Amino acid sequence: MTRTTHEQLARRLRDAYSRGPVSPLRDGLDPLDADGAYAVQMINNRYWEAQGRRMVGRKAGLTAKAVQAQLGVDQPDFGVLFADMEIADGGRLDPHRVLQPKAEAEIAFVLGADLPDPDTSPEQAAAAVKTVHAAIEIVDSRIADWKITFADTVADNGSSAFFVLAETGRPLDGIDLEGAAMTMRFNNETVSTGVGAAALGNPLNAAAWLARTLAGRGEPLKAGDVLLAGALGPMVALKAGDNVRASIDGIGEVGFAYAEVSEA
Repeated sequence: MTRTTHEQLARRLRDAYSRGPVSPLRDGLDPLDADGAYAVQMINNRYWEAQGRRMVGRKAGLTAKAVQAQLGVDQPDFGVLFADMEIADGGRLDPHRVLQPKAEAEIAFVLGADLPDPDTSPEQAAAAVKTVHAAIEIVDSRIADWKITFADTVADNGSSAFFVLAETGRPLDGIDLEGAAMTMRFNNETVSTGVGAAALGNPLNAAAWLARTLAGRGEPLKAGDVLLAGALGPMVALKAGDNVRASIDGIGEVGFAYAEVSEA
């Protein structure tokens, strides 16, 4: 039986944005096929850039040990952030733009220097950080019913869709990243809590892993890039009308509304 090609899988995922979720990619990717999955992701990255989309950063995913165990892997993954994926702090996300979205609160970094070293340490990553921000990632699998394996989510850009970055960032100095407590609320009701240590023990560990991995692939992180360091607590499904707000102690607050954008 002919195996589905990476190009065909990439096209299938792109089509899902407008046609609806697709079945898991078992016909072309084994569940733990990292190389194949990143090849599919890269095909789509190049496609989107050719369409005029601009890359502004990266997201780290699967940074919580419990989630890694759930998918049977021992490593995080990554995806791309494009400029048109950013929602302004306090802005709106129209439900028509997503399929089966969930929100998760994260710590984000904006870099002030490049990170080209394939042996980047957490200390080097810290030295490159310009500002730290509270952030929310809206994840949205193009795989039906979120029935994902490691390969599915990697191929599908780390199941990423949109992100919200707190308008105001803080210098890294003096922030307790590991101990930073997170609370995410939907409509003023607490739906998720966590702590900075959930992201590989410290969000800087996630940033260093990302820097090492991308430098090794010849795609180093650069000054100005936005880095989402991974969820600090459980992701929560969105429903139309939700007002989402996340606060992270010592870092700040960020939020958005999951509602149709009214016509001017």
